[in-house]
Amino acid sequence: MNQQELEILQGIISAVVFQNYDNGYAVLRLSLEDKQTVTVVGTIPLPAVGERLMVTGKWSTHSSYGRQFEAEFLERLMPQTVPEIITYLSSRVIKGIGPILATRIVNRFGDQTLLVMEREPERLSEISGISDKKALEIGEEFRLQVGMRHLMEFFTLHQLPADLAVRTYKLYGEAAIDLLYDDPYLLMDEELDAPFGAVDRFAIGLGVSAEDPRRVAAGILFELRYNLSAGHSFLPENKLIAATAQLLNVDSNTVETGIERLTEAEMLYRDRLNDIDILYLPALHQAETYCTHRLLQHAVCRFPAPTALSRKIKQATKGHIEYSSQQELALMEAATSGLLLITGGPGTGKTTIVNGILSLYAQMGLDCVLCAPTGRAAKRLTEVTGYDAATIHRLLGAGIDHHTGKLFFAKNESDPLKADAVIVDEMSMVDIELLSSLLQAVPPHGRLILVGDPDQLPPVGPGFPFRDMLRSNMLPSVRLTEIFRQAQESLIVMNAHRVNKGELPELRNRKSDFFFLPAPSAEETAQTIVSLCATRLPQNMGIPPEQIQVLCPTKKGPAGTFVLNKLLQKSLNPPAPGKQEHTFGEILFREGDRVMQIRNNYDLMWKKADGSAIGAGIFNGDVGIIQSIDPQTELVRVVFDDREADYDFTQLGELELAYAITVHKSQGSEYRAAILSCSNASPYLLNRSVLYTAITRARELMILTGREDVVAAMTENAQTGRRYTGLKLRLQKKEG
Repeated sequence: MNQQELEILQGIISAVVFQNYDNGYAVLRLSLEDKQTVTVVGTIPLPAVGERLMVTGKWSTHSSYGRQFEAEFLERLMPQTVPEIITYLSSRVIKGIGPILATRIVNRFGDQTLLVMEREPERLSEISGISDKKALEIGEEFRLQVGMRHLMEFFTLHQLPADLAVRTYKLYGEAAIDLLYDDPYLLMDEELDAPFGAVDRFAIGLGVSAEDPRRVAAGILFELRYNLSAGHSFLPENKLIAATAQLLNVDSNTVETGIERLTEAEMLYRDRLNDIDILYLPALHQAETYCTHRLLQHAVCRFPAPTALSRKIKQATKGHIEYSSQQELALMEAATSGLLLITGGPGTGKTTIVNGILSLYAQMGLDCVLCAPTGRAAKRLTEVTGYDAATIHRLLGAGIDHHTGKLFFAKNESDPLKADAVIVDEMSMVDIELLSSLLQAVPPHGRLILVGDPDQLPPVGPGFPFRDMLRSNMLPSVRLTEIFRQAQESLIVMNAHRVNKGELPELRNRKSDFFFLPAPSAEETAQTIVSLCATRLPQNMGIPPEQIQVLCPTKKGPAGTFVLNKLLQKSLNPPAPGKQEHTFGEILFREGDRVMQIRNNYDLMWKKADGSAIGAGIFNGDVGIIQSIDPQTELVRVVFDDREADYDFTQLGELELAYAITVHKSQGSEYRAAILSCSNASPYLLNRSVLYTAITRARELMILTGREDVVAAMTENAQTGRRYTGLKLRLQKKEG
């Protein structure tokens, strides 16, 4: 662009037409000093009505929206006059201040209002209705907004993600820019989850050399942390060196020197397993060795058999069923063991055994707590046992330390759970770090029952401890293999076992609870799924859309979750007069939408719908319905079963539409009806574990739709990707 083409406009924001909280892009109405109103577009993070801007850019004509001013640079000028300040504060840019309170504050402090809010916020308590505490909260929020806007402008100037600025400001505060000029790789702090490529470009742009020790250290730690998301607890040293050298385009000697510095600084931990040098992040090494120690400790703990054990086991059935020999063995082990692993596929009686153990422990006078990795899994555990079950995080009292910003658990070795026994369901979903935290909270001489299916997908986090525990053959375990007669009548159950053995599921039987509907193309697959959810299943089988869950191996493609969610939203929850909606990034949220929380938020407050209780924490995988969207307060209320939580618009990156979800996100859940999209995707995602896990999510009806050759490919592909984990070897060598 030629410099002569640039113009400068100065005015006040009269309306915010659109804003993208992810990248800072916005469309504004700007009232100029000559009373003319123009449309301004560009990267303008967190704009607020009443804010004064000086914008440098050029005019253009949009084919649909007409003449508009494209902002290249901008300078924020705080409102100056009394009317401007009232308009600015009335826009609810500061939480806790609406139009009425804004007018009262400005009437008291006039054109000095913003100065008072920044430097003397305690004076706000001079106004009736503002307590000392609220005055300080308003001042803190004002400084946060001003500082965050300044930092977001800095980030967008350097092509860093705008949403990263919010996390960075909360971590480093007003000193963030100065700190980043001094060391740009501070952005690679694990709490920030920043993309390495963008941070590296930013650092090099500031003059950091390719072999700068800060850059090398950041690259090494990034590779290790990145591989946590692939499930690895550690990496072989030679592989870490090669990957980092390629990432940074430096020689291996430079990386080796960086590794030595990090190990000396105790930011890396070097170990040796099977004669291979390996490197851990210290927290992962500590988690793995601690789990080894505690599991072996519980495994050798034995309790005397209670009197009349056989009679107690018989009473545990309540006369309804007759236990198999495997189930009787599990109950006898549960009565006398400090640790017991129970595993088996669908229809083998895992739930029956859990209920039997609960009854047995009640007869023995043992206090027992139940938990599962996700809210959906905990809810299902409650439904099938009649006992209250919690998520592992909630059971352990998860929270965020507001001084460090890190996760902590209130329950630990110093304050263990007050229970004689702990039963954990869906253990295949538990990663090594969560298992470590759980074991810290289990009383040393308590009983621990771990139940799961290792043939399902591995945890999202690092490690695969349940599989490693079973494969070590060092811990007491019972594998249930007998499929009960009633379960044999279900094609869902029988096809799950076929797939697990590498056999193609029965796809031709149209008179059971399992169907295959062919669709030659991904687009036809998507249309079939929409018609099943919107009309065919509700009308022909009496299954309402809210009891149907669409599953996909992938987010991408014409039959992936992203496209399907748009199609299903349009069909199941179309726009209507009075139905509010809001766009965040590429997702349009609408009142009535089904949504899923996609990361753990330990601070998000919730309350029971009936007002009976309040608490904190909405967790990854929780599914709810958008009850309301309020554009005035910029709040979205989501109902998760019997809990309500309010999200402000900047937090909507934590939600996704959930009409269609990935199979990975469905773990621990059970649906009345499930539909699996079977179209082309990465071979890494089209594997046996994905198909097996999807099938085992359905309770009454399972439908596969798409291409039969994709189903066959998934059945044949037993590769789920090797995970570097050390728990199995440590258990076998008793290294804990």
